[in-house]
Amino acid sequence: MSRFEDGFPADKLFAQGYSYTYDDVIFLPHYIDFSTDAVSLSTRLSRRVPLSIPCVSSPMDTVSESHMAAAMAALGGIGIVHYNCDIAAQASIIRQAKSLKHPIASDAGVKFPEYEISSLDAFGPSSFVFVTQTGTMTTPKLLGYVTKSQWKKMNYEQREMKIYDYMKSCDSSDYCVPWDIDLEKIESVLEDKQKGFVVLERNGETVNVVTKDDIERVKGYPKSGPGTVGPDGEWMVGAAIGTRESDKERLEHLVNAGVNAVVLDSSQGNSIYQLEMIKYVKNTYPELDVIGGNVVTMYQAQNLIQAGVDGLRVGMGSGSICTTQEVCAVGRGQATAVYKVCSIAAQSRDSGHSGWCFLAGSTEAPGAYEYKNGKRIKKYRGMGSLEAMTKGSDQRYLGDKTKLKIAQGVVGAVADKGSVLKLIPYTMHAVKQGFQDLGASSLQSAHDLLRSNILRLEARTGAAQVEGGVHGLVSYEKKSF
Repeated sequence: MSRFEDGFPADKLFAQGYSYTYDDVIFLPHYIDFSTDAVSLSTRLSRRVPLSIPCVSSPMDTVSESHMAAAMAALGGIGIVHYNCDIAAQASIIRQAKSLKHPIASDAGVKFPEYEISSLDAFGPSSFVFVTQTGTMTTPKLLGYVTKSQWKKMNYEQREMKIYDYMKSCDSSDYCVPWDIDLEKIESVLEDKQKGFVVLERNGETVNVVTKDDIERVKGYPKSGPGTVGPDGEWMVGAAIGTRESDKERLEHLVNAGVNAVVLDSSQGNSIYQLEMIKYVKNTYPELDVIGGNVVTMYQAQNLIQAGVDGLRVGMGSGSICTTQEVCAVGRGQATAVYKVCSIAAQSRDSGHSGWCFLAGSTEAPGAYEYKNGKRIKKYRGMGSLEAMTKGSDQRYLGDKTKLKIAQGVVGAVADKGSVLKLIPYTMHAVKQGFQDLGASSLQSAHDLLRSNILRLEARTGAAQVEGGVHGLVSYEKKSF
């Protein structure tokens, strides 16, 4: 051993009997001989799904629907559509995501016909409120719209009317353009027709609505890298399913909708139910990648690998809205879980590595923005919360057949993060800078350095964690980009 070596190799650090989170450990810097721009973050979600960035949006009903899935694919990652909805709705979300050539999630409000606009908050930063049957954009038809200026001119009695009674219709073909039109052409149409928005349609169904303000906003976003595109030339999209008999019918509809990978979504994936579902998926749809989980131990991972999974989802109780570790006293710190599972996965095949990004509160996340104490927020709930369980997520906790429901998550809210089309590129550049400090020019290089014990780590004390963040200031302004 060289007298200049310090820190610990990963196998020694993670063999000390502690359950480490990411904040508990830190990498020691190595040697730089390349630029930040030379760092490649390409990896794989699973055997047949390559990614240019290691980012995956989680299958949660306050995180991943059509706009999130399309945006993640456009950036080079992938979105996994949640299944806390009926089969037809999930299949529709996948089809819509694949049709969002320009994954622009409008800043405009979207409401259902019976909604009563009580304040300008309903419009958000936009000049429009759009009306659909469900109050979301995951619907085949746009019913109408209301402008901010129109609403301001209405008297008190008129404002108490349901929005359907005074909205303007947008049935005219003047508003409609094809779903695969170029962004420059959309801008041109907006200028030529002097309209404030256009409706993108595919096969007579509404795919998206884009306003002039949206176009101006996305112009300021960083340029995206190569997107995650499938053999059909459309965005690759993943979806979650459960392990019940009814999920076999769900899977058939998802395959028909064009899904590119499925995640078997369970809080504890090492079960007879999941092993049987893995075998069913691989036998019925041999070309479809199936990702098993969740797992946190080598034993769990090995069982799913032997059953034939093409990827593994790691984590149990580590989410900010998850209470599994607290309520059930079962789980593992995420840093330890990822290292242990990757150790066994690497023995079976060349392993990829992707992160499940915290994307709740972004423009693309489902749900409407609200205002609380002057801050713009969006609901974020754990799939183990009682609220989510009433929609069907209880089966991921094997609780759909039980009489008593025990919450393993909470309902909360997070601050507006803006668009992932802006957030993710800056985050990935920060990751590249970290890789440069490690002396790793790619994810594979980082794996090699770690396994050869060249890359060293240390555990951080509580004081070290405080020192590593902002400290000693009376006040400061936090701007990441």
